[in-house]
Amino acid sequence: MVRAEHRRQIGLNVKKTRGFSLIELLIVVAIILIIAAIAIPNLLRSRMSAHESSAVSTLRNIHSSQATYLVQYGPFGFADTLTKLGPGAPCDETHACMLDEFLGCSADPCTKSGYNFYLLSGAATLPRYDYTSTASPTAFGSSGRQNYCTVEDGVIRGQVTPAGPVASLAHAACADPTNFVSIR
Repeated sequence: MVRAEHRRQIGLNVKKTRGFSLIELLIVVAIILIIAAIAIPNLLRSRMSAHESSAVSTLRNIHSSQATYLVQYGPFGFADTLTKLGPGAPCDETHACMLDEFLGCSADPCTKSGYNFYLLSGAATLPRYDYTSTASPTAFGSSGRQNYCTVEDGVIRGQVTPAGPVASLAHAACADPTNFVSIR
């Protein structure tokens, strides 16, 4: 009794504190959901764009590896599989150690950053002086919305009207300007 009287005298009124009401909590949750509904599609588009940029960069890396392979193993021409550009022990024309284990996998397609990568040559015998490297989304529309390819000229081409994922493209299909055009 003395303490309560003492508190009143010095002006410290003790009030019961209450938590948030249910309505206040629902309003906060609704605001968070609205922000998420706006942000998630942008995040997914950014992720898809990053996968596409990675695919283009990877095709450039494959082309550089092919140029190096041609210089080092001239009598063979270009590699006709990604395995031949991949790691191995020892490094030779069957495993040139120019690509990592993700791109230099044991069988096509090799998957990296939401894209499948393919490599083939139109030449049936050695030396192989042509190749086509293809990049296609693993899940068209969510991991990427564009197919890419390149041939021995090193120009990265994007499909004019992508309608879905493609498998390994033939040289003529990638070089056809009505189907694939050079990207920046």
